Amino acid sequence: MILIYIIIGYLIGSVPFALVIGKVFYHTDVRKFGSGNPGGGNTGRVLGKKAGVAVMTLDLLKVSLVVLLVKLTGGADLEMAAGGLAAGLGHCFPVFIGFKGGKAVAAMYGFLFGLFAFAGRSPLYFFLPLAVFMIVLVCWKIIALSSIVSSAAVAVYICLQQQEALPVKAAVVIFALLILVRHRSNLERMRRHEERKVTWLG
Repeated sequence: MILIYIIIGYLIGSVPFALVIGKVFYHTDVRKFGSGNPGGGNTGRVLGKKAGVAVMTLDLLKVSLVVLLVKLTGGADLEMAAGGLAAGLGHCFPVFIGFKGGKAVAAMYGFLFGLFAFAGRSPLYFFLPLAVFMIVLVCWKIIALSSIVSSAAVAVYICLQQQEALPVKAAVVIFALLILVRHRSNLERMRRHEERKVTWLG
């Protein structure tokens, strides 16, 4: 059964909402502009705030949907973690667009939201990293930095929760590492003080 959750999670995670919204509503392929990344951040830079927020929200919800499906079909924490991670990998390496996808940020937040909304976890699982993200973003106006710091913060927080299941802890740590790896080029640009700052959220 766990394999079924992984396959379903991966396929749902592979849905490229940045391309769907870009092409349907703006007749634009966001991969051809900005950073070329089919995620909410680049969509916002290319198409504006509304499009960026819409993509981020839908990318978040698709992973939350996987968590909900696991819970509704009687899956345990292991299946929930596996399905959520598979959705995150689908988001980063989507089969529908040549395995070149987003950077796992919205996917991780979707998993955290699913844990809170559908799996009985603390609201802090979702709102703590969101608060950290916004604070860092307001201070430095760099989405990549906000993403890395917030994912690391929530990974540490959840790992410190003694009652939390090991598969969930492992999934969150893997998400945080995936986000770090997917932002290697951003880190290099930050080191050179060349990373672009947010303007479309202003």
